[in-house]
Amino acid sequence: MENRYGTMLLAEVERHTWAWPPETIYWGGGTPSLMPLPRFDAVMRSIPHESVVEATLECAPGTLTAEKVEAWRRSGINRISFGVQSFVPEEARRTGRKHTPQTVRTDLSSLKEAGITNVNLDLIAGLPGQTRASWEVSLDWVERLAPPHVSVYLFEVDEDSNLGREALLGGIRYGAALLPTDDAMAEFYERAVDRLAAIGLKRYEISNFARPAYESRHNLKYWQLEPYVGFGVDAHSFDGTFRYANTDDVEDYVIGLEEGKLACVSKTSANREEERFFVGLRLADGITPTPQEWARFEQPITRAIDSGLMSHDGNRLRLSDRGYLVSNEVFQEFVHA
Repeated sequence: MENRYGTMLLAEVERHTWAWPPETIYWGGGTPSLMPLPRFDAVMRSIPHESVVEATLECAPGTLTAEKVEAWRRSGINRISFGVQSFVPEEARRTGRKHTPQTVRTDLSSLKEAGITNVNLDLIAGLPGQTRASWEVSLDWVERLAPPHVSVYLFEVDEDSNLGREALLGGIRYGAALLPTDDAMAEFYERAVDRLAAIGLKRYEISNFARPAYESRHNLKYWQLEPYVGFGVDAHSFDGTFRYANTDDVEDYVIGLEEGKLACVSKTSANREEERFFVGLRLADGITPTPQEWARFEQPITRAIDSGLMSHDGNRLRLSDRGYLVSNEVFQEFVHA
C-alpha cells in the first residue's frame, strides 16, 4: 500500500491545474522524510518551482543521512522542521521518539554542512512526566543549539490514542497520571515565551517564534487567509472562497485515484469575516477590522478588551499575553456572532 500511495500522490500532483504559481512548499503529516528518495524527487519536480522561495520538510530526529539531506537539497528543500517534542529522552519516548539531545545536534550539523540553516524545532509543553525542571532542560538545549525558529505547542489529549483514552477515563496507564495540570502547562508556555525572547526568537504567532526574516512563510499563508492547495490523505485546500478536504482514508484515497476519481470529498464555503478573527488574531500583529466587522463583532470585541484578553491600538486588535493562554475561548466568541 505504501508504494501505491506514493504513486497516487504523484498522480494527484501531476493532474492538478495550477491556478497560481506556488511560492512555498510544505511536506508534513506523518514522517514524509521517510519517503523513498526517487519518489520524493519525482513529486518535487512535478510542482512548478519558478516562484518557490521556501520548501519545508518535516523530519523526526535521527532519520537523517548524508545521502537524504543532499537529495532533499537537490530537490529544492531549503527548510527543515524537526519534531523534537522534548530534549529529555524519557519524555521524548512517550511521544514515540527515540532521539537524544546529541541526535538533534548531529542532525543540525549535517544540515549545516549541506547548506541548510533554516531550521525549526518543535517542542511540546505538558507532556506526561514533564516538570518545571525538565522543561528548563529542553529550553536550555534550544538556547545551546540556537535555531532560527522554534514552535511550542501545548499537549492535547487525543481520544483516539491509548494515552488520550486513559487520561479521559482518569486512568494511570500510558503515563496518563503524569500529565501536568493546565496551570503548569500555561506556566511552561509563558516561560518559553520569556526564554525564547531572550535569545532573539520573537513570538509572531501563538505557537511560533523566530528571528527576523525566519518566520514560516508557508504557515503565514494560512493565518493571512491566502489560498493554498494540499495533496495526499486528509489534505486540505483553500482557493479564497471555498475550502476543500481530501479523504482521510488511505485505502479510499489510493483506490479512488487509481480509478481516476478526485481525492476531494468535501467542499464548503469559507466565512472570511469569522475566519479573519480566529485565524488572524493568532498573529502577534493582530488584525485591523473593517468598519463592518467592528459593527458586527462589537460585543465580543468589547468583552475581550474589558476582560483583558485583547488590546487595541487605534483600529488594531491583538491578543493580550493572558489572551494567548485562552485563545480558543476568545476565538469562539467570533463564531456565529
